[in-house]
Amino acid sequence: MLVTSIYYDHDLMKHLETVLTTMKRKSFESMQCPIARGLEHVGEWWNILILRDAYYGLSRFDEFQKSLGITPTTLTRRLNDLVDGGLLERRLYCEKPPRHDYVLTPRGRDFRPVLLTLMEWGNTHFSPEGKSVFLADETSGEPVRLALIDANTGKKINRGQHAIRAGEAASEKVYQRLENGRLRRLADRQSLSPPTSNG
Repeated sequence: MLVTSIYYDHDLMKHLETVLTTMKRKSFESMQCPIARGLEHVGEWWNILILRDAYYGLSRFDEFQKSLGITPTTLTRRLNDLVDGGLLERRLYCEKPPRHDYVLTPRGRDFRPVLLTLMEWGNTHFSPEGKSVFLADETSGEPVRLALIDANTGKKINRGQHAIRAGEAASEKVYQRLENGRLRRLADRQSLSPPTSNG
């Protein structure tokens, strides 16, 4: 009979945890793109789920840990990232031992439309068993159908009438990326247009 024993090396595991903790992914902070810079602060999936739970009303370390099933080390890192990024604020609620609430800041609250859009997208494309949660009208209880609108005109945002344009801080690389995209969309539209007869 072959018996395999697994040797747990505490020092090795601590070393691996330290390496994984200090490994830094590429920073998007210097990229001239608001999406990339936003991902710099919320790009980790745990960060997005922590923000989701903060919207649900959770604020304490043990509440987040219980809800997410996340290790304390990972949760500590993610909460620190969100505090450093200005999406959560740490508030002391107990001095001995020190315990904190993690409360949404205005920047964190501004992320809510992104979460709601992600929820709608997930319900539409990845919930074959049906919706587990949805946004509802408080009065009627009816589901809300999300739509992006232009707050200036009230028009629904659509690809035919709206396009991303370069702003005042755009670099040549940004202009080139947008122009390449515009030319591709134009070619796609032309290929989909029915042929016209000249007879």
